[in-house]
Amino acid sequence: MFTGIIERIGAIKKIEVKKNLLVMSIDLGPLAKKVKLGDSVSVSGVCLTATSKKGSIAGFDLMRETIEKTSLRSLGVGDKVNLELALELGSRLGGHFVTGHVDELAVIKHISYEKNWVALRLGVSHANHKYFVPKGSITVDGISLTIGKVGKGYVEAYLIPYTLKVTTLGLKKMGDCVNIETDILAKYLFKEGKSSAGSL
Repeated sequence: MFTGIIERIGAIKKIEVKKNLLVMSIDLGPLAKKVKLGDSVSVSGVCLTATSKKGSIAGFDLMRETIEKTSLRSLGVGDKVNLELALELGSRLGGHFVTGHVDELAVIKHISYEKNWVALRLGVSHANHKYFVPKGSITVDGISLTIGKVGKGYVEAYLIPYTLKVTTLGLKKMGDCVNIETDILAKYLFKEGKSSAGSL
């Protein structure tokens, strides 16, 4: 479990292609001291397991489904990723509950820039649209954001300069794909509402 509060931007150092598997080596920087083999790390919103470690470089195995359904498949050596370590009991919950299980890939439809303010418009599927509400939560490449606007086939999130500085969103452009995780509480509430309606 994660919070969507990015701790560091890491760099991909090596990618090994194997049958049904990619092994991605990432420089975790000082975060590496806290990571043991078998630990979960959110890599741009995808929950991955550390399977090797040498110095500040940790290796992560990407199964075929992860490769097919997340934006990690399009990354190469030198590309940047958002990093967050798993939530510790007793820690402050600064964002919202994030599982690291990607619901869909979204395309950045538009980016509006104004002084100290950026609006990010993301195209989202009809299947997940029901989980998005204004002032609700959304995870974009592992980043906990508040939804500002919901329209037909899209959601908008508003970014402050700090978010652009400390995450990879500052590097994104129109047409790029990002990993989206809907709010887990919204999923449960929607499921509960359907169950209650079905019992009437």
